[in-house]
Amino acid sequence: MHTTFPSLDEWLAYCERLHPQNIALGLDRVREVAQRMGLHFECPVITVAGTNGKGSTCAMLEAVALQSGYRPGVFTSPHLVHFEERCRVGGEIVSAQQLMAHFEQVEQARVQDGKEVALTYFEFTTLAILHLMSQSKLDVAILEVGLGGRLDATNMVDADCAVITSIDLDHMELLGPDRESIGREKAGIMRAGRPVVVSDPVPPQSVIDHAAEIGADLWRFGKDFNYDGDKQQWGWAGRGRRYAGLAYPALRGANQLVNAAGVLAAFEAIRSLLPVTAQAVRTGLSMVELPGRFQIVPGQPTLVLDVAHNPHSVAALTANLDAMGYFPRTHAVFGAMADKDWVPMLTKVAPLIDHWYFTDLPTARADSAQGLKAKLEELQATAGLRKDVSLQTFASPQQALDAAVEASDAADRIVVFGSFFTVGGVLQNGTPRLSAKHLGH
Repeated sequence: MHTTFPSLDEWLAYCERLHPQNIALGLDRVREVAQRMGLHFECPVITVAGTNGKGSTCAMLEAVALQSGYRPGVFTSPHLVHFEERCRVGGEIVSAQQLMAHFEQVEQARVQDGKEVALTYFEFTTLAILHLMSQSKLDVAILEVGLGGRLDATNMVDADCAVITSIDLDHMELLGPDRESIGREKAGIMRAGRPVVVSDPVPPQSVIDHAAEIGADLWRFGKDFNYDGDKQQWGWAGRGRRYAGLAYPALRGANQLVNAAGVLAAFEAIRSLLPVTAQAVRTGLSMVELPGRFQIVPGQPTLVLDVAHNPHSVAALTANLDAMGYFPRTHAVFGAMADKDWVPMLTKVAPLIDHWYFTDLPTARADSAQGLKAKLEELQATAGLRKDVSLQTFASPQQALDAAVEASDAADRIVVFGSFFTVGGVLQNGTPRLSAKHLGH
């Protein structure tokens, strides 16, 4: 007898409770349940792994596919506010109602004939979303890899094209101590004889070696495809195809051209399976949206939302903030996981920040606001960081943002970063529209 629940929240709570201890790593358990469900895709599949840029890459792939008249399905993780954000079909976020039937299918298969298979929360929820996508008459499935690649639940699907974005140090306790070992894990999504697009300009050697070992069709940034640009427009060149006079992607930030270049290489690599038009490329890239990726919310003060949470993404955020021009003061709402290496990150961004608002986050993995404040104070003492800044602590991202707005002038800017939980915490009631108090509001 399998379990069933009347709401998605209850299903998610059940998946949390299931969490098995000392579980054997690997894809055997997930594959077993997927086989019991008869889970497979009839359409081309693109899998996207990497440390940073995965979400942006998936959003651009989806936008170009939509503009070409295709029906794409996208699986991404984690979500900012609602679990349903993890799955989009035809450009629309699926409903909780749609998902529940597929949770039920996973549970039925998981306990079939009394042969129960242990699944983690991520494995269970991934199977449910993939099953929904497989039943949705898609033209292309775009799957964002959760953590590494080789052992990630998404890797049970044989992708027609793999994309590996920038690789940096993150989740080292699981993936290994350096870029070479992390690269090896990410390279696990490649398939023999199929294209793999590596958009990291300086990829770990382990990624290149693995492609050669298994005979994947390697597309390397700077070798098989490249881009150039001036302030107005950019161009792309790949194997036998060029795009000139492209508008910059609607996603802001210097790193987005590298991501966009990888996207165009992926479409070129599977052109025989999924042809896209030059017009769809132009329109798709100019319209793509993704909350929380250097998202600048117009208003007074200016609000910047960024899920940057590792050294590479915080360095990119710092460069992007620097390029925004002059603001009298910058206020930072910051909450983060305890297992992150915050020394290089805080050292990088601290010179731009005048006021810090540290926040607790609603997960056991998070560092406390007090703990983060103590880390910055220690860096002020040992690394010579600015001491002319105010440091405050708050119980939630929303309270921290409210305090930042209260202390800001109309010409200031507020940046919210450090975790999906931090950005998600200020998006709970929709995108905030700020208006400084002395403007008569």
